[in-house]
Amino acid sequence: MSIPERTKAWPRKDRAMTSITLRIPMEVVDSMKEIAPQRGFSGYQPLLKSYISEGLRRDEARFTFGKTARLIEALKKRGVPENLLGEAAREIEAA
Repeated sequence: MSIPERTKAWPRKDRAMTSITLRIPMEVVDSMKEIAPQRGFSGYQPLLKSYISEGLRRDEARFTFGKTARLIEALKKRGVPENLLGEAAREIEAA
């Protein structure tokens, strides 16, 4: 499934789910509990899911559809080796 197909599926309620365990500092959880109702969430867990989704969508757009990703795809088509493209992408992102 491509990234655009995945992002279209996100609003569906019948998606497969999994449980994970995260170790988060208590003061971060306390802050999320305070912020959640102000942002219209029922608790800190839905707020945390929202933060993860927002960051993931931003990064997917940046790395999949951004100028760097388009340049890399154009260079791949012209035969530039994958390892060089990876090194160049990491160098650009670090700058």
